[in-house]
Amino acid sequence: MSNKVKLIMLAFLMIPIVSCKEDFLERTPTDAISAADALASVENMQLVLNGVHRGLYSQSQTVFPGGSTARANNHYWVPLGDNLVGTLIHTANANNLSWRSAMQWNEHTIQTSLTTELMWYHRYNIILHANLLINGIASSGFTETAALNEILGQAYTYRAYAYLELVQHYGRGYLIGNPSSDPGVPLLFSSESPFTSEPRSTVQEIYDQVEADLNAAITAFENGTGRSGSGAASKAQLNINVAHGLKARWALSKGDWSTAAASAVAARDGFPLLNESAWLSGFATNTLSEVIWGSHVIEAETTFFRAYFYLASNTFNGSQIRNNPKAADRRLVDAIPSTDYRGQVFLPDAPNSNTSAANGEGGWANNTNPLYTTEAEFDAAIAAIKGEYGLVSGHNTHPYMHFKLKQANPGTIDPDDVIYMRSSEMYLIEAEAKLMMNDLAGAKDALAPLASARDTAWDADAFGTEDSFMDHLKFQWRLEMWGEGFGYKNHIRWDEGVDHAANGGSGASEVLYQQSYQIDRPSINDDWIFKIPQSEINANPNLGSSDQN
Repeated sequence: MSNKVKLIMLAFLMIPIVSCKEDFLERTPTDAISAADALASVENMQLVLNGVHRGLYSQSQTVFPGGSTARANNHYWVPLGDNLVGTLIHTANANNLSWRSAMQWNEHTIQTSLTTELMWYHRYNIILHANLLINGIASSGFTETAALNEILGQAYTYRAYAYLELVQHYGRGYLIGNPSSDPGVPLLFSSESPFTSEPRSTVQEIYDQVEADLNAAITAFENGTGRSGSGAASKAQLNINVAHGLKARWALSKGDWSTAAASAVAARDGFPLLNESAWLSGFATNTLSEVIWGSHVIEAETTFFRAYFYLASNTFNGSQIRNNPKAADRRLVDAIPSTDYRGQVFLPDAPNSNTSAANGEGGWANNTNPLYTTEAEFDAAIAAIKGEYGLVSGHNTHPYMHFKLKQANPGTIDPDDVIYMRSSEMYLIEAEAKLMMNDLAGAKDALAPLASARDTAWDADAFGTEDSFMDHLKFQWRLEMWGEGFGYKNHIRWDEGVDHAANGGSGASEVLYQQSYQIDRPSINDDWIFKIPQSEINANPNLGSSDQN
């Protein structure tokens, strides 16, 4: 593998990484023990896992040295899925952490960008750590125990997660391509230098590997201890529900509808739907009943102005948000029934207080909202929003701004958890899978618990055809999972482009969005596929210029 990928050395709840470069391999960090010692006991292997848990959300150089302070891993990768497809709408010109450049499709389409390089770097580091545990346990001679199986289950799940993430970003979508021949990503099974990998495997081969790893994980978990502890920290550990949830995602993305439906049901077992007050509370903690998996961000590992909520939550006290409040597509918001409480998190009538707003309509002098007939009313509405949501004086407001994602301590830079998987997603997966099997009644039954819990007037009989129900199901995906990063993969699975101008417009500024204002659907536009980092092509003897996407 590339010299960008690192070998594990273990330290207390942290994994300093040894580079593949020979001069660095000759030195051992004084605060680290050898990889062999990391496998000497179940307790040490758990420390390796703890390091991977932290590596999901740390600034990339902290746990996986060699990265960059400009990305805090899943803090960036999760909302990126909605940033790329215009779900998370920018209202002003702010480019901290290249967030605007990513929105304009000037990051993942460039092989030398940090976005392409660090996502690749991060996911392969997860694979290396998983390989260390999987290979080490296989050769260790340890007696099989429930604790050992729990570690093995998490290692297989992590490897499956990383490969699925890689192939869904750096390969063509399974359902819109030819997976048996489309190039995927290199397979890597080694855990020791020189980290040689195969050339790019096909999309199908990567999907097969993900399936094998998830099946192995589920078997191990069935003989494991189950999650330890309780509360937000326990949900940072992977378990059998997470493996089933990833299998549901894997199956949905490849059109294995029966597996997707069954796995989704298994994944959500024990994770009841949120009630209204919990859904409206801000999605800042793993303790929410629906959360199957998420990173528990400890205070000592805060990422400050690299956080998910810095990029996506309008309560965060950072310039990316203060100057550029994030809004929702007004076509989505306007379609929310008054009986659906999820509409409460969007403020279509919020005054446009930003005189630098991208649409040129900021400030009282440019006000066009007939609700505000005087400047005093305009200012009072701004003050009321700031007071209700804990914003500071520098925060701007904007029509259709959201407050779905809210910090536990609004108006601060305090860390919050990063949620990866909720049971709501599993209801949506089951419903979509059944609809794709031409089971309209079954799809309605699958969606009903979720939709009726959110909307007191929801009526399954309102959708008489598969096409009308599919349109409604897409609406439910977009509303329920708004801001949680599902937009990019949904667009690829549904083969949908981006069109901010259609049907009355999204509210995004064409001047600001530039080439990403209208984007052809994935099946005819290869720009949906992330570029392979040029540094990887330069360093990996199994890749050449012809391998570039």
